[in-house]
Amino acid sequence: MTNHIALFEPRIHFNTGNIARTCAATNTQLHLIRPFGFEITDKHLKRAGLDYWDKVEITYHDDLPAFLAFVNADQHAKLHLITKFAEHDYSEDGLYTADAENHYFLFGREDTGLPEVFMRDNAEKALRIPMNDEHVRSLNLSNTAAIIIYECLRQQHYQGLELVHAYEKDKLK
Repeated sequence: MTNHIALFEPRIHFNTGNIARTCAATNTQLHLIRPFGFEITDKHLKRAGLDYWDKVEITYHDDLPAFLAFVNADQHAKLHLITKFAEHDYSEDGLYTADAENHYFLFGREDTGLPEVFMRDNAEKALRIPMNDEHVRSLNLSNTAAIIIYECLRQQHYQGLELVHAYEKDKLK
């Protein structure tokens, strides 16, 4: 199984850098959908990802239709749209194990989310993280991505992740 995080028109370089670090830690592929709200060479973006950029498989897409064509070409793909306006929770049992080998999690822009028409036409693919939205409008994008990918990995029994702790590796030397 391969998991993918896709960012639709990301605006904040710190979020993108932090998500890239999460992707490196979880062997998750990162997809960035243009246009960006920053330069991809931005020093703050690189700093947020520190020295993990070479550990992340990144695919760039010119726009949302190009990304969707990429996903649709994958016969083993399942697309999940992440939004606070979804009917289904991200943690429903069996969501990431049964019917797909590749899970794509599409996150919207920090300021506007995913396009309304697109969301309306694909509501059955939408997932949410429950929260008290009387007090908080939304969660931080990089936190949300981490929550989602780790639940996916939990349901997949952390398949493909090295679970030997660093101190145990030292003992094996």
